[in-house]
Amino acid sequence: MSTRKTRIEHDSLGELEVPADALWGAQTQRAVENFPVSGLTLPPAFLRALALVKYACAEANIRLGLLDTAIGSAIQQAAEAVMAGNHLDQFPVDVFQTGSGTSTNMNMNEVLARLASEASGLPIHPNDHVNMSQSSNDVIPTTIHVSAACEIDTGLLPALQHLADTLDRRATELAHVVKTGRTHLMDAMPITLGQELGAWRDQIRDDIARIEDGLRRLVAIPQGGTAVGTGINADPEFGRLVAHVLAEKTGLPFRPMENPFVGLASQDTAVEMSGHLKTLATSLMKISNDLRWMNSGPLAGLGEIALPVLQPGSSIMPGKVNPVIPEAVAMVCAQVFGNDATIALGVQSGNFQLNVMLPVIAYNLLQSIDLQAQASRLLADRAIDGFEVNTERLRDALARNPILVTALNRVIGYERGAAIAKRAYAEGRPILDVALEMTDLSRKELEKLLDPARLTEGGIPS
Repeated sequence: MSTRKTRIEHDSLGELEVPADALWGAQTQRAVENFPVSGLTLPPAFLRALALVKYACAEANIRLGLLDTAIGSAIQQAAEAVMAGNHLDQFPVDVFQTGSGTSTNMNMNEVLARLASEASGLPIHPNDHVNMSQSSNDVIPTTIHVSAACEIDTGLLPALQHLADTLDRRATELAHVVKTGRTHLMDAMPITLGQELGAWRDQIRDDIARIEDGLRRLVAIPQGGTAVGTGINADPEFGRLVAHVLAEKTGLPFRPMENPFVGLASQDTAVEMSGHLKTLATSLMKISNDLRWMNSGPLAGLGEIALPVLQPGSSIMPGKVNPVIPEAVAMVCAQVFGNDATIALGVQSGNFQLNVMLPVIAYNLLQSIDLQAQASRLLADRAIDGFEVNTERLRDALARNPILVTALNRVIGYERGAAIAKRAYAEGRPILDVALEMTDLSRKELEKLLDPARLTEGGIPS
């Protein structure tokens, strides 16, 4: 028999026992009992953003003369406490709940009402006061946009810029280090390490541009649409005021959606942003796998670089060191690919005037943002920033690369070049020595034509 202390709360369905020390009320308790699904709850970033939305709604209602100033101020103070990261253990509702997120909205309403009532001594109601002029149907979609926009602005974009800057610095440092290029994982014409890292840098810069473009739509919010998009029970100015307060508090240009019906019935902007995050994941996966290949060996692999040694690599093989950071980043990318599929399925579940998979969309979108922000910094600081180049290995591979004969095509023709390449490969000899025997070109001419550094500049050899 449980000895847990409880108190009695009530809602429109009747009375219910609630843990005595819980800040939530009856509707939250019903959700806790109805949805014992995963143990996963909506992340702190979402809860802080939801409290911020409640703060902005209280401010709008005060300015419109709909909410008593003392009551509104008490709600705002309670919301600020949650925004600061306090009381986050008071939001126990499972992600897999009612698809509108009503249970999470009421969880916040009940917690803020109790905190505000205790602090002010006023009887503050979760529906009549905290939820005034609102519905879960516009609050939760708005919070998805607000939480994602804030996390992108303060977390993901700075992390990506840091990664791009790190790549740019290393590309500059290694601009004149020549190596064997590879296509189909096979030896190809030379490139510089600077060119290789510069390509990664510009991939990330393109990802930044895509995400920034999507952010312009993410800051449009449907608050004020209330139950179905018509704005029932809300002042016509309410949505505009809420957006204005959110912009003041975050520095982001939040604005009302031109058509709030869209924001309630669909989450098209969320799936668009998830698509940009998936594109970023393909970039990070490509960079991570290239680093793993370049680091492979150190004796039997490519061995072009040595990633920083961070931890022992094997429980049985002494001395083994693995590329743990690129591996971790690649797993993050795999998770993001899965999240994107979940978000896409969730977004297509908009039936008539409401999407009914809002909590799972929020959870996966915010996880993708946070994971890639952390992974990008790890990749920059613990892999790219500190890898060392095995220049001797690069030079040896270049000297034996038969594909260098491509530079002779315009002088001796493709067929003779192929014959030289095959012989050089078969005999394991430098291409220059074989070409010296099989053409009438002088060593000086061949050294000029086959100079790997010159070949990285493109154009026609002369």
